[in-house]
Amino acid sequence: MVKLSVILVNYNVKYFLEQALLAVARAMEGVSGEVIVVDNASSDGSVEFIRQRFPQVKLMANTENVGFSRANNQAIRQATGEYVLLLNPDTVVGEDTFHNALTFMDSHPDAGALGVKMVDGRGRFLPESKRAFPSPRVAFFKAVGLSALLPRSRTFARYHLGHLPDDETATVDVLAGAFMLLRKEALDKTGLLDETFFMYGEDIDLSYRIIQSGYRNYYFPHSPIIHYKGESTKKGSLNYVRMFYEAMAIFVRKHFGSGRARTFSMLIQAAIWLKAMLHVAGNTFRQLWLLLLDGLVLFGGLFVIKDFWAAQVRETPDYYPWEFTWLVLPAYVVLWLTAVFFSGGYDRPLRLSKAFRGLFVGTIAILALYGVIDESLRFSRAIILLGAAWAAIAMGATRYLLHFARHRSFGAEEQPGRNLLIVGGPAEADRVQGLLKEVGVFSRVAGLVLPAGMADTGNEQVLGTTEQLPDLVRLFEVDEVIFCAKDLAYRDIIRYIEMLGPEREFKFVAEGSRSIIGSNSRHTAGDLYAIDANLQIATPMQRRNKCVLDLLFCVALLLTLPVHLMLVKRPGGLLKNWWRVLTGRQSWVGYCYAEVPQPLPALRPGVLCPLDAHHTDMEPSPTLIAKLNLAYARDYTAWRDVHVVRKGYRELGRI
Repeated sequence: MVKLSVILVNYNVKYFLEQALLAVARAMEGVSGEVIVVDNASSDGSVEFIRQRFPQVKLMANTENVGFSRANNQAIRQATGEYVLLLNPDTVVGEDTFHNALTFMDSHPDAGALGVKMVDGRGRFLPESKRAFPSPRVAFFKAVGLSALLPRSRTFARYHLGHLPDDETATVDVLAGAFMLLRKEALDKTGLLDETFFMYGEDIDLSYRIIQSGYRNYYFPHSPIIHYKGESTKKGSLNYVRMFYEAMAIFVRKHFGSGRARTFSMLIQAAIWLKAMLHVAGNTFRQLWLLLLDGLVLFGGLFVIKDFWAAQVRETPDYYPWEFTWLVLPAYVVLWLTAVFFSGGYDRPLRLSKAFRGLFVGTIAILALYGVIDESLRFSRAIILLGAAWAAIAMGATRYLLHFARHRSFGAEEQPGRNLLIVGGPAEADRVQGLLKEVGVFSRVAGLVLPAGMADTGNEQVLGTTEQLPDLVRLFEVDEVIFCAKDLAYRDIIRYIEMLGPEREFKFVAEGSRSIIGSNSRHTAGDLYAIDANLQIATPMQRRNKCVLDLLFCVALLLTLPVHLMLVKRPGGLLKNWWRVLTGRQSWVGYCYAEVPQPLPALRPGVLCPLDAHHTDMEPSPTLIAKLNLAYARDYTAWRDVHVVRKGYRELGRI
């Protein structure tokens, strides 16, 4: 009989899945088992990727996203192992993880399920590794943040069992579905995952039913794993908050009766609204604080310039009316900041060149408007020019100061390249540097650290061995460490990440992989350096420009609609398409239809596609279409859309 069946449910995280499967392959050495991947209709090319890269894996490809519970149940029904492991694709296990966990389960026949200690991509303990059942009081304390405020309290932090030591084995109520080792015999008795839970809560429900069936759930911390929490779903999003607490409400209704469920529902609804408001306020501040700061500084400077000009040049302190101060000057600030925003001046990493370009465009726009407005509103070109100079000085100074506060060094811009350390052999280190160069990541490589026992061949980049890693990281002020998994054991990498702590970033490159992955925050999606992910269409500025162009074209069409209705082939279709683009359901230009999904950033369906820019009678092959789509995504600018619309103009009514 097979000892272990490992099940992974994938949805659009093929690069993380690749790393997970490579780690699983090492952990399966010496264990009789099987690996089953269920793909929930991913659009990133995961299915073809798995078939080519991991032909030994049993793949089940769904045509729709059926949810986490149902997808796992599909695989469990096909599993033949004595034990079944539910494992997230955004995890990395150590070589000894399965062996140690199975040994524990074999020696504890009362164990129905086992979970392990999980750390995030920076080595921080993930408290969901061990949890209590979500009674209304426990869930409410978590929802309103008391559990985070008092993380070791037996009362307020009960949801994550904060009073239990993180490094001691213990029986717990709930295990995380990210790593849930199940005794098949217990699973047969309790039943499969409840498919009422689409994404969250199914692990709570199954953990509860295992205990109800007479088994125990164990937390086993001695073989930690990495869980890049947030890759398949965006933790911290409003949708996550809503779905998570709705799942807990389903659990309470199912197991504790409708009376307690109503109480629970009222408490949770209040908590959701509170969490939502805090989330929106926090996100808004994080995204707009620098823009708001620039606005205040610019307006303050203009106010001083206005008073100075009135007193010293006009020799009349009250020369400018209140309309100029409180209407015209704020309008200047808004125009400048809008131009900087659309020039990418607030995109990370910050670039002064983009901010200055935006100020230049904004100044030209203000001067152009100044020349056409009524004379009664023309107060002073000099203040516009002095204001532009002040804006450039202020933005430069602000960014210098912010850079100094963050890095304790003077610099006007946030640099994507930081001090980087590569841990691995010379051959893999050269490959990593080649990959970084291909995707345009130009970091300062502090040096190379060899695995303990690997001979130093005289490579001038070598700084030492992994035995000296903590000292080398501190000595060279390393910001980011990339581990070469070909030359290191995953269990050692996990240990190094825990040891070096959350002050720096960590990434992996797997053997034979062309992607370098990592995750720097448990509340954000993972960082990814992937060769086929280095596309212009994925940058915030170009995506924003595409949306603006769609709206501008909608306005232009509306203003000249009678002409277009006479020229396009299907006037009724043009009106329908205009409305769909205006309401955000379509774009004027998108990818060409491809029979096989491509691993490209998602776009709204297009009325036209790059093929419409080339009038040809040739029937394009799937390969040609794929190349056209890739070229469009890689080299995208708004002018490409303009070109496609101009060439395919008569097809704008296409349905």
